[in-house]
Amino acid sequence: MKYFLDNVYCIYLAWFLIYQDALLPSKVNILDIAAGPGTVAYGLALFLQSSSGFFHIPQMHISYYSLEKQDAFQFRGLQFWRRYIESRLTTVNAYFRFVTTDIFNWKTQSNNLPKDFFDFIVISHCFFADPGKRVEANNTYKQIFTTSLKNSGYVLLIVQDKKLFKISDVHQVENQEEEKNVVRKFMTELGLELVWYKYLTSTDSRIPLSGVEFGKFAREKLPKQLYMSPILQQYFGQKHHLHYTLDDYVILAKKS
Repeated sequence: MKYFLDNVYCIYLAWFLIYQDALLPSKVNILDIAAGPGTVAYGLALFLQSSSGFFHIPQMHISYYSLEKQDAFQFRGLQFWRRYIESRLTTVNAYFRFVTTDIFNWKTQSNNLPKDFFDFIVISHCFFADPGKRVEANNTYKQIFTTSLKNSGYVLLIVQDKKLFKISDVHQVENQEEEKNVVRKFMTELGLELVWYKYLTSTDSRIPLSGVEFGKFAREKLPKQLYMSPILQQYFGQKHHLHYTLDDYVILAKKS
C-alpha cells in the first residue's frame, strides 16, 4: 500500500519511454515476475488512458501474465483493476493470467509458462542483496528469459538506486561512466545485453539526500499523495504525508 502509487508512477514512465522508442506493439504479451498487485499492468493502462488525448495509439490487446508467490496480491490487484480500470470510459483490452508460485521453487521443465511468447518480461524491485539468494534468483530469471522471451523481445528491469549499487558493492556516484559500468555488471549477472537505461529521480542529483534533507525537499517540491496518505494515517499510524517520489533505475535489455 505504501509504495503502490510510486511503483505505478515509475512503470508508467517506463512504458512511455518504451513507446517513445517505437518498441510497444499493439498486441503485447507481458510477463510480470514478482508481480505483486499488478503495478506493471496499472502503469501501462494509465499510460494508454492518459495519453489518448495527446497522441493516437491504436487499439491495443494486452496479455498480462502475473507470476507471484502470494495469491492474495493477485486477488486484490484484480479486484482493484475491475473497480478502477475497467470502470473507466476508455477501457483497456487486457487478458489476465495468474501463475502463483515462488521463483525459488521454480522448475523449468514443469512450469506452465508459454515458450517464446513474451514481448516483455518485467522484473520490478525483486532483486536480492544476499549473494546466495541473488545467484539463485538470477539463475531462475535467466531460465525464464531463455525459454519464454521472444527473440525479438525485451526485458524491463526496475531497481532502486540504493539496491543497484549495494548489489555491486560500490558507493553511488555522480560519474555517469562509472554508473554505466555498474549497470553493465548488473546485466552480465542476468545474461542480458543493455539497450538503454534511465535514472528516474525526484531530485536533480544522482547522490541521495539525507533523510532530513529529503524530507524538507519533498515538503517543498513534491506533490502529496492526497488519497493514500489519509489511509496510511488511519490504519498504520503514519504521522506525515506521503509525496510522490522516484529513485529508480529503469533498464531495458535483450537476450545476449
